[in-house]
Amino acid sequence: MPIILLYIFIYIKDYIYIKYSYYLIYRYKYTFLYNKIIHDRSSQIFTEVLDKGYVRLVNNMGSDLDVVNAARVSYDKSVDSLDIKDQRLIEFLIKHKHDSTLRHCVMTFEVYAPLMVARQWYKHAVASTYLDDQNGWNESSRRYVTEEPEFYLPTEWRAAPENKKQGSGDILPSNQSALLTSLLTQHVEDSVARYEQLLQMGVAPEQARIFLPAYGLYIRWRWTVSLNAVLHFCSLRVHETAQSEIMQYATAVEEMVHRLYPSTYSAYKQHRMHT
Repeated sequence: MPIILLYIFIYIKDYIYIKYSYYLIYRYKYTFLYNKIIHDRSSQIFTEVLDKGYVRLVNNMGSDLDVVNAARVSYDKSVDSLDIKDQRLIEFLIKHKHDSTLRHCVMTFEVYAPLMVARQWYKHAVASTYLDDQNGWNESSRRYVTEEPEFYLPTEWRAAPENKKQGSGDILPSNQSALLTSLLTQHVEDSVARYEQLLQMGVAPEQARIFLPAYGLYIRWRWTVSLNAVLHFCSLRVHETAQSEIMQYATAVEEMVHRLYPSTYSAYKQHRMHT
């Protein structure tokens, strides 16, 4: 009888062991697939802007946890997950401008936008050097690239503001906007025809591009920047005083930052944005 019980015990033990092994394999496989799906989704954070433009998140290094641990290292501490104390710490860091903790997080964006937007944006690439040195800007060049030029063709046009200083006034009547879009379209078509004619004549692309209408020409660039600098960018460009076109791009960037750094973004918006 004791021998039978022993065999039964061994059988049950082996059965439990095998079932548990299968569970671990399944759990590991599921976790791997889940993480892969999340990674694939994050690599495809993409927002269309204006008529032909976009903002795409290329890469991200960091999270709210990195902001917290950058501060806690002062006391030789670190945490593996966020709790209510860490949320309060982020609030404190943002409110009192301990911004060095934000410079350990880095994001890379690819942007396709009209040149007039890019030149406003580039001011932040230059100005952010006083915020941090993790700033990169690489732009496609028509000295080397002769891809089909694309142009921003707005369907709504804005009147000049009453103060005449900057910005825009009200939206112009639809019939007037339609006329302006038609005039711009014709201007672009004529300019592109001249540009292509010069290329066929053997003129260097770096000179032939002079014929292209510059400010509406779409260009593509990659911008690598710290969380500190990108939040500063959003605070200035997601604002009623910003030009409408760049504000739409900045809003796309802001939504990506919010998605990846929810606690830090919320604290920054409460204490530092639009105040």
